[in-house]
Formats: sequence, C-alpha cells, structure tokens
Amino acid sequence: MTTGTADGTWGPVPFFTQARTFEELWPDIRSRLTEVFEDGKFSHGRQVARFEEALARWTGARYAVGVNSGTDALVLLLRACGLEPGDEVIVPAFTFVASASSVVLAGGRPVFADIDPVTYAIDPKSAADAVTPRTRVIMPVHLFCQMADMDALLDVAHHHRLTVVEDSAEAIGMRWHGVHAGLLGAGGVLSFFPTKTLGAIGDAGAILTDDPQLAEAAAALRHHGRYGRTLGHFPGISNETTVNGVNSKMDDIQASVLLAKLTRLHEDIARRARLAAAYTERLAGTPGVLRLPTVVPRTARTDPVFYVYLVEVERRDELAGYLARHGVGTETYYPAPLHLQECFAHLGYRRGDFPHAERACERTIALPLYPDMSLDDVDTVCALVRRFTTRRPA
Repeated sequence: MTTGTADGTWGPVPFFTQARTFEELWPDIRSRLTEVFEDGKFSHGRQVARFEEALARWTGARYAVGVNSGTDALVLLLRACGLEPGDEVIVPAFTFVASASSVVLAGGRPVFADIDPVTYAIDPKSAADAVTPRTRVIMPVHLFCQMADMDALLDVAHHHRLTVVEDSAEAIGMRWHGVHAGLLGAGGVLSFFPTKTLGAIGDAGAILTDDPQLAEAAAALRHHGRYGRTLGHFPGISNETTVNGVNSKMDDIQASVLLAKLTRLHEDIARRARLAAAYTERLAGTPGVLRLPTVVPRTARTDPVFYVYLVEVERRDELAGYLARHGVGTETYYPAPLHLQECFAHLGYRRGDFPHAERACERTIALPLYPDMSLDDVDTVCALVRRFTTRRPA
C-alpha cells in the first residue's frame, strides 16, 4: 500500500484529470477535428449530428438533442414540456443549483422536497407531500452512483397527473428496469461537463426523449426557435420562427471529443466501478467515516454507475483542508441545501424544513474517482483519510 515517500511527502492526487485518456484518444480526436476544420462548420454541424445519433444508440433513446450545457438542456426540456409561468416543479433540496435555477429560467417555480438519506435522491413521500394544485412537474435528480426510486415517483406522478422530467445530468449508463436514465418520464438530460462520466473539454449537454414532438420542440428552442436540422438530419434550416428560442447549439469540437470518448465509455464505467470497490474495501471500518456509498437493492433491475465516490465524515471541512495540504483534491457536494440559498430565499423555506438534505450538506465529501486514477492513488487517499480520522499527524 502507498504510504508516502521517504521524505514524508505524498504524491498528488488531483480531484480530476483526463491527461492520460486524451493522450490515448488523441489520434482519433485529431482525425475528427481535422474533419471539422475541413468542413468549416464549427457549430451544429455534422459531428454534432453524428454524436446525437451515436448517443441515441448508446442510451437506447429514440432521440438525442445536443445543446451547449446540461443546464440549458433542463431549461429547454421544461419549456418543450409546456411549462408555463407560475407552474410548480418539485425538486430535491440536495442537488446542484442548476436543477432548481433551470425551473426559474423556464418560467416555473421550484418547490423543494427532502431526500432519501441513503441514495441522496428525492424522497417519493416528501415529493408527494409537496404537490399542490399548481404542481406540473416532478424532477428526480439521479446523483453520484444510482437513480432515484423511479417506480415510486412514477406512481406519484400518475396519481397526480404530473409530468416527470429527469435531471439525469450525472447518470449516463444508469438504467432502471433496463431503461436508461432520462427515458422513464417525458425526457431527461445529460451533462458533458469535463468531470462527468462522459466529459467534453468544455460545456456541452443533451436532451434524451422517446417523444418525437418533444424532441422537435427542444431542438427548435436550442436554435432561436427555428425548425430544421433538428433530429440528426439536414433538411435545411427554416428562417421563420414560431417560438422564442435561444442560442444553445452544441459545437462540433465538443462533439468530436465526445464521439471519441463514447467508444470507450463502457470501459471507463467498468474502471470507475473497480476504483469504487477499492475505496469501499480500504475505507470500511475507518473511524470517523460515517457512511460509504450504498447501492440500494430494489425490486427493479438497476445499473449503478459511479460518477463520484461520496462519503459522509465527521469534520468534513477539516478533512478537505487536510487532504488539500497533502495534494489530494476533493469536492463538496453540496455546501448548502437549495432551500437555504439566498437566490431562493423568497420561497420562504427555513432551516429544519428538510433535515436529511441539511445533514448531507454538512457531512458529505467526494473523493477523487476517474479512469486515469491508479489503485496506488486510491491507497494514498485512503491512507490519508485514516491518518486524519485517527488523529495521527502525517
């Protein structure tokens, strides 16, 4: 096991890097980029269309619509679903701010619910309790390594005649009853932010749906409301707009990178699973580690995918500082629950409204997990965590 160098220092383990991945994929990426430059179409071009088709095949979606970020994907999907001003969307209080800000940007009103303390996903009972006559959408967010309880959430949606929009930004590869995340309700989204399981070299995202009308509407909204070149083909772009859209087209450089990385996505997911298993083995029983990731067994056949390795610990912020001083990067998911953030203060929530979400924000920390990591890197991180929790100075 790696325990540091002879002079007492520790090798750096960044929270994320894909340097080795890009070195291995560079010949393929360079070939695709050369095609982009020769074609002279840098946005919304042939590489984007090819990526949309490849992503649809990989996920099993009938349609994949490329856009320029996961956040835009949520905004456009909500608008395509017909969200109207003042419509309420139920969102978990423990998630990235974009889950709720997308509702505001689409004209709706976020209504928060508490989370399951084990899966960190929205609690179906709390979601059901949040339904009002103005509720239009339930937005489950699939976080970290597993999906929300979609059977229970779909039952809630069916009972109240609500639309389900999945924030599956982190969930590529996750499946429920064999159906890919994002395809259980009206549609879902993916983020290709560089740290994601399938990451670009900048911002990019996609909408997944099996509904042709929803796909067509979302694809038009991403291009100023103009129809044409919307579902993976090139019939020509209409100059007439029928709805106010935005400029959220995916660029072809990002699509080129994503196409290359998609060829090894299964391998990368398997590598993440092996690293997560190594973490679990090495951290089991560590004092001060309150909870390791737990994949909840359910009646549905579920396919977990480790996006990050999230643990709950005592003295979370102190541990993050300690690891940083020894060259190990971490991330806090999430430092404050959404219902207590200033941008949502007007909604009137108070501390104590969602205790599971609040507790998670105080104790969770994500340790490095990405395909370029080695088992020695995992050993280094775990050794440092143990040293900190047992109060032995390095």
